[in-house]
Amino acid sequence: MPSFPSGLIRILAFCLAISFGYHPALAGTKKFGPFSFEESDPSVITLTGEIDLYSALNFRRALHASQEARLLVLDSVGGAVQMALLIADDVHERRVSTIIPKGKGCYSACAFIFLAGVERQVDGELGVHQISNESNDLVSAQLSISDIIDMLARFDTPAEVMTTMFKTPPSQMHVFSNEEIGRFKLNRKAPASTAIESIPSAPTVSQEGTPPLTANSTAGGAGEPSNQQVAAANPTPIDLGQSEKLSAIEEFARKPTRIAVYTGLDLFGDDLGSKRAIDVAECARSCLKMNGACKAFTFNANPKIVRGPNCFLKAKEGRADGNSVAISGKILASADPDPTSFSMGTIDPKKALFEDVDLPGGDLGVRASIANASPLQCRLACIDNDRCVAFTYIKKKRECWMKGAVGTPLLKSGMISGVKTFETFAPARIVGLN
Repeated sequence: MPSFPSGLIRILAFCLAISFGYHPALAGTKKFGPFSFEESDPSVITLTGEIDLYSALNFRRALHASQEARLLVLDSVGGAVQMALLIADDVHERRVSTIIPKGKGCYSACAFIFLAGVERQVDGELGVHQISNESNDLVSAQLSISDIIDMLARFDTPAEVMTTMFKTPPSQMHVFSNEEIGRFKLNRKAPASTAIESIPSAPTVSQEGTPPLTANSTAGGAGEPSNQQVAAANPTPIDLGQSEKLSAIEEFARKPTRIAVYTGLDLFGDDLGSKRAIDVAECARSCLKMNGACKAFTFNANPKIVRGPNCFLKAKEGRADGNSVAISGKILASADPDPTSFSMGTIDPKKALFEDVDLPGGDLGVRASIANASPLQCRLACIDNDRCVAFTYIKKKRECWMKGAVGTPLLKSGMISGVKTFETFAPARIVGLN
């Protein structure tokens, strides 16, 4: 992965600054048996672990302490049936929503709680089976089944779900497939609501004497033009709001919980706006303040850029590009899995562009040449062409010649050449916000 001087120090400083600068991290966690919620967001209660004989009381204690509970996040193997039914009754009466996040599971007695949600969503696994009765007390078992049927009927549980539950032996577990989740209508949405986010345009103003920035957000190499105009030195921060309240599950799914931080990766395009930031931590905080509208950011760590914006805030992840002076972050929400590594061809504008250098020969042909192009367009065209391993740009003619082979470099005025490498990018760190 591309690196830059003091890269590790910058990442550590970023992590520390985010940990101590992002206010939700300063709040504590309230715990009541297997239930907990963050003081920074009492609207979301989490159930983690087994449901025991004290769980119903602990859930009521959590509800009383929260006062604002709208969503119950489930990750449980199940446990005491009667306690689960009591919890489910409270969930139903309080009109609390339920969700099983990706990578989590809600099995056995936990399923009763999930089905009680006024709004419910399965992103992980939902598993059901018959109840077990170690005492072989038939009367007690029948009473429990009667309670279960009565409770599930109150929750408008599809008959197919109950049939599947009572057909599956206690020693087995039926995990609903995606097809069954859709067919049995296990996911249930609250009345439709929309959230209209007002995203004002962020006009940029060129500033004479400011070092040029390339269209990929960060400072480019030799000859790279400035497609993204430099904004004023102190641009006004963008304030984004929501006109209508999201449902509990929508709000949970969008809530930022982690930042995946990449060094040497530039994300450009889809900018909401840009600003001047002291460091990458301030850039990240600016993104987090945008009420979920900002999905990613790129910070220009080039110390030579002393004026104009160096923090670029994104409505989407934008186009990925290698750039040794870039630090980028992707905002991950509760519903998002941790990102995996990926590989791509790149021509680093700081390390792989060479001014006044020609690479003769190896041309892919006239069809692969581009007339009336800019150095930036030439570089990106080579990156996007699987056959291209390098390019030479002729400034005077504005011609771009893509190469299938790298010839012997020659010094030649008025030329810019670039050489493609393949890089693997993975998060240098995933920073938790809670």
